[in-house]
Formats: sequence, structure tokens, C-alpha cells
Amino acid sequence: VLAPLSAQRGLRRQRREHGDAKVVSIVGYTNAGKSTLLRALTGAKVLVADQLFATLDPTTRRLHLGQHRACTLTDTVGFIRDLPKDLVQAFRATLEELEGADLLLHVIDLSDPRLADKMESVRQTLHDLQLRTIDELVVLNKSDTVEPYVARALCDKYRGVAVSAHDGGGLPALLQQIAQRLYGDDYDLQQIG
Repeated sequence: VLAPLSAQRGLRRQRREHGDAKVVSIVGYTNAGKSTLLRALTGAKVLVADQLFATLDPTTRRLHLGQHRACTLTDTVGFIRDLPKDLVQAFRATLEELEGADLLLHVIDLSDPRLADKMESVRQTLHDLQLRTIDELVVLNKSDTVEPYVARALCDKYRGVAVSAHDGGGLPALLQQIAQRLYGDDYDLQQIG
């Protein structure tokens, strides 16, 4: 089952590499809201479930950023500490998608009391996979579940963007940051639309 999926991903990746679309991959600990964010940004019909490994096969959709610019946005399998051996193949598929990324959206659940540990676990995994050189944008998700002052403090601490993929709060600011990271500091939100 995984071999044909890997071949399909290779073909999709090859098409992206020969085009001009930038590649953005969503990473994060399991249940941080990665699939919900993909759906909120692109309208993709993807499974969103509060369970381990609801996403096993990376899902890629186009994200329009205005001025005839776009990127591909890929949802990947959630990271965990000590990945079970039987899921290593699925994780390799994620690695293949991450290798070609121009930007990683590192999604963190703002309401999780262990967010710092989980953030470090994801970063350690990226380091172990030799992917820490890819530009990272921290996305502090589920801002609708915490007090605004908590979201602001954590944004300052982790230099991230607070969003609620559930209700859309903060998504324009996130799109602005994605566009700026991909296309330059002078990229203006007014150009997205």
C-alpha cells in the first residue's frame, strides 16, 4: 500500500519542482490542529479527528497568495516522541514531503499545558532528520481556547502567529506571514485576495 503512495508523491513532488510554486509543509505534534488549519486555509476536505495519526498520507492543496502567486500547502503526519516501529514507513512519506519545503508551518496547540515539550520534540525530530535548515514559522493554534493575554504572551515568547483554525481568527495575519516569508518583506496583505 505504501509503495504506490510513495510513487504518487514522487510524481507530485516532481511536478511542483518543475513549476514555480513555493512549497509549504505543515508540521507539529499530533492533535495540534494541522489538518484543521489546512482545511481553513484551502477549503480542503480532509479528515479532522481527535486521534493519533488521523493523517497518515500527506495531503497537498494549493494556497493562493494574490498577485498571481500561490504555494502548495501540505498536511503531514503528526509527530510524537518515540514513534512506533510500524509507523516508520508513514513517517518516511512525511520526510519525503518535508525535504522539498521552502517553509515549515510548525503548528502548536496553545491550550496544551505541555506545548513547550511538544514543540521541542518536533524540533528535535526535525533536527534528527536534518531538516532544521528549512525556514520555520510558528503557528500557535486554538487561540479561541485561551485568554487573549495568554495568546499574546506565547506569541512573544515563541515569535509566532496566533490563530484559530476553528473560527478563522488570525488567519489573515498568518497568510501575511507566509507570503512575506516566501516572497519578501515588502509583500502586502492587500495583495492577497
